[in-house]
Amino acid sequence: MTPTPLIQRLTADLPITAGSFIVTVYGDVVVPRGEVLWIGSLIAICARIGISENLVRTAVSRLVAAGRLEGERVGRRSFYRLAPAARAEFADAARLLYARPQPSGDWLVMLDPDMPEDLARRHRMARMAGDLWICPARGGSPATGGLALRAVPVAGLDQLPRLAAFWDLAALARGYRTVLDRFGPLAEGPALSPEDALIARLLLVHLYRGVLLRDPGLPPGALPPDWPGTDAQALFRNLYTALTPLSEPHVARVMEDENGPLPEATPRTEARLKALA
Repeated sequence: MTPTPLIQRLTADLPITAGSFIVTVYGDVVVPRGEVLWIGSLIAICARIGISENLVRTAVSRLVAAGRLEGERVGRRSFYRLAPAARAEFADAARLLYARPQPSGDWLVMLDPDMPEDLARRHRMARMAGDLWICPARGGSPATGGLALRAVPVAGLDQLPRLAAFWDLAALARGYRTVLDRFGPLAEGPALSPEDALIARLLLVHLYRGVLLRDPGLPPGALPPDWPGTDAQALFRNLYTALTPLSEPHVARVMEDENGPLPEATPRTEARLKALA
C-alpha cells in the first residue's frame, strides 16, 4: 500500500524501524483502549508508512522475545498485548508526552560507583565527574543504593546554564527543530482525511517522543534563550489536540482487539486530551 503524498513528505529521510513504530502505535492508540490489538490491524497501520507485513511480523516476534509483548490466538487470529514488564515504561513515557511535569528547580545529585548505564539513561542523568551524577529532581530518586542528595539553588542562579553543559543539548535542539520543520506546516495546513490525520498523529508522537525521552527536562534558567524544545512542546500539544477529533473515529473503523473494533474514545484518551489542553 503506497503512502499518501502527505505521509511521504512526513516520512521522507526519516529512519523508522518497524519495532519502534509498533511501540508508538501501542503507546498512543492501543494502551488507553485495553492494550490488545489484532496483528492484522497493526499490519494495516504500518503499511500506511511503507512498512511491509514481513517486517511487522518479524518485529512483533522480536518484541515478544524481548518480553515487551505477549501473544494469544483466538481462532485463526493473533492478538498481542503489552507484557507486564513493559507497562511501567509505557506509563512513564505517557506522563512525559501527554502531561509533562514542570521542573521544580531542584537538582538530584548522586554519588554511586556502580550506577548502571541503562538506569542513568532512563532518568536522563549526566555524569559530572567520576562517580558523581546529576539530573533535575523529579520526586523519588533512582534506587541504586548510592548516596542521593537533593540540591536547592540558593545563589548564583545566573550560573545555571553551566550545568547544561553536562548534556548534549545541541543534539536535542536538532531533534526538536526537526519536529518543528516537519510538522509545523500541518498546524495551519489544509484539512486532512481521517486516515492521514491518524498516521500524522502517530508520526508526530513517534518523532517527538524520540527527542523527549532523551531530554533531561532542565529548568528554564538552565536552558539557552533560543531553546527550540519550548516551541516543539507547544506544537505537539496544539497539533495533537487538533488531529485527534479526526483520527479517533478512524481508530474505531480500522483497529480491532479480540472483542471487535477498538472504542473511538475512552476515559484514558479523554484524560490525555484534558492534560494537553
